[in-house]
Amino acid sequence: MSDIEPTAEGVRLHRILGKLLRVYGSPRLTPSLDPLGELVATILSQNTSDINSDRAYHALRTAFPTWEAVLRASPGELAGVIRSGGLAVLKSRRIQDILHTLKAQQGHLSLDFLIEMPMPAARAFLATFPGVGPKTSACVLLFACGHPAFPVDTHVHRVTTRLGLLPKGCTAVRAHTVLESLIPPGHVYRTHINLIQHGRATCKARQPDCQRCCLRTLCPFPQQSAKPRQPNKRSTASRARLPAFSVPLAGT
Repeated sequence: MSDIEPTAEGVRLHRILGKLLRVYGSPRLTPSLDPLGELVATILSQNTSDINSDRAYHALRTAFPTWEAVLRASPGELAGVIRSGGLAVLKSRRIQDILHTLKAQQGHLSLDFLIEMPMPAARAFLATFPGVGPKTSACVLLFACGHPAFPVDTHVHRVTTRLGLLPKGCTAVRAHTVLESLIPPGHVYRTHINLIQHGRATCKARQPDCQRCCLRTLCPFPQQSAKPRQPNKRSTASRARLPAFSVPLAGT
């Protein structure tokens, strides 16, 4: 991680990434979908669980083995097939709109050209599609194209916010740009996966296990979230009545 700035914050970031690697390992990127498949799968994953979106994608590819078949399907038929992913009418319309646009612009249904395209241009191209925001485009660019784009989901946003890696009030949308500027390109995938793992296992939304957190000594959140102890009014009052020369009772 020699490309991290040798500042105090850079050293802290280096230690954070190192501890995540030691606890959660170094996952390797092995693309399972082509860029168009990843885009459709990510659209299906919006506002639902991984289980539901995986079920919807499997149903889609089973019912329509080719993207041409998806394009030719009636909107109602497609929505019925992907219903398990939620928001089926909206998602089916977005998927078919993307396919129509690709067919008109490229003459065929593929996004493989994004793999060789510079990341800023590839991101700008994806942003022209309906329903494709920073997270969706980052998923396609990282998981299917191997570009060092940094997807920010709820776990990543929560953990990096608590760690103080994001500026105060930073939205998930802006966090994509901030984290991409912080994390070395060669560490983007493993850091993304490890932050999700940490968010699920330890840094949970409602009850983070700060006492057992591997990043506790590097994280300001436990100190910020700790509630100040309220003074015991009765004991305070009784001490107030003691003479100035009195000493504390043994054991207090």
